[in-house]
Amino acid sequence: MPQNRTDRAHSEPKARRVRLAISAMLFTVLVIAILTLAGIGARYWTRGDFNVIHALLILFLSINLVICYWEVCLFLRRDYIEQRTEYWRKRWRETSRKPSTEFLTTKIPLTKVLSPTVWADVWATYSQFDGSYADRRTYGYSVDVANGFVTPIPTLILYAAFTFDILSAPVAGIVGVMLFWQLTYMTSVYWVSFFSANRQTRISRGDMYIYIWGMNSPWVLFALLGLYVSIRLIINGDYSVLGY
Repeated sequence: MPQNRTDRAHSEPKARRVRLAISAMLFTVLVIAILTLAGIGARYWTRGDFNVIHALLILFLSINLVICYWEVCLFLRRDYIEQRTEYWRKRWRETSRKPSTEFLTTKIPLTKVLSPTVWADVWATYSQFDGSYADRRTYGYSVDVANGFVTPIPTLILYAAFTFDILSAPVAGIVGVMLFWQLTYMTSVYWVSFFSANRQTRISRGDMYIYIWGMNSPWVLFALLGLYVSIRLIINGDYSVLGY
């Protein structure tokens, strides 16, 4: 009996360690939700109102911040991603499960939720649909790495400016035009590079719509909304377009 109690005592901490994990998808959604609700809540706390355009842009800026971190991981773990791309390719053949689905449902220990090695698998799994991210010589790899290092600061500036109007409207508009035009342009060129290289012939039509069109379209659609808002900020000289 004492031995059994000892065994349980040893196994219980292990069980607790196992439980302290979260799926990659849930963690991502939670981070985006927290960032988005923080911006919307801060506006409501300071001004007592809600604006749909503001909420949409805060959502997009929050998503972009998360993606920027992933893009930094793309640079930091570029050699590892090349290896993992082949692993996931074999895994897909063996299990018939899409690597993206398997990765997003994988449990990540809470102690590793910010590990670049963990999030490198975002790119290794996406490389099953576009091999650009396993090849550092491509446009897709280069532009996303650049985005990861360059756009977090203007993203944070606009997040704060749109929520607290801490900058003059024309200045915020100028920053917005630069950021949102860059996002629209780079995503459009990414699509051109993808189809020019005939990479669509290597994947199914459904995967093309989901992973190539669907997952990248927010960086055009939301960016166009942001571009419109930014131009209005410059022309109007105030934040009326955001309901202020």
